[in-house]
Amino acid sequence: QVQLVESGGGLVQPGGSLRLSCAASGSILSIYVMGWYRQVPGKQRELVALITSGGSTNYEDSVKGRFTISRDNAKNTVYLQMNSLKSEDTGVYYCNARQSGRPLWPWGQGTQVTVSS
Repeated sequence: QVQLVESGGGLVQPGGSLRLSCAASGSILSIYVMGWYRQVPGKQRELVALITSGGSTNYEDSVKGRFTISRDNAKNTVYLQMNSLKSEDTGVYYCNARQSGRPLWPWGQGTQVTVSS
């Protein structure tokens, strides 16, 4: 059973930065497409960034130029560097592998990001 653990969230002022981390036990992340998702109350979880096993990346339009997804295969960890944060970035952030366009594993607990002055 794969277990995902997200960390690095917190309260930050608009314009600030955070780096989220996603660690996994029970699988090797490097062979999978990995994604970061955001969920806000009353809305479906949405994909905001993904990275392929080869390192290609893709971003949801609202975060392009501000967020960077990366992976450290030696640490079996995926990161999301979030800069120039806006209030609309607030939410719980989750990571997961993607297969056939869908999340592959059980969700972790997520990490809360709150952007507020």
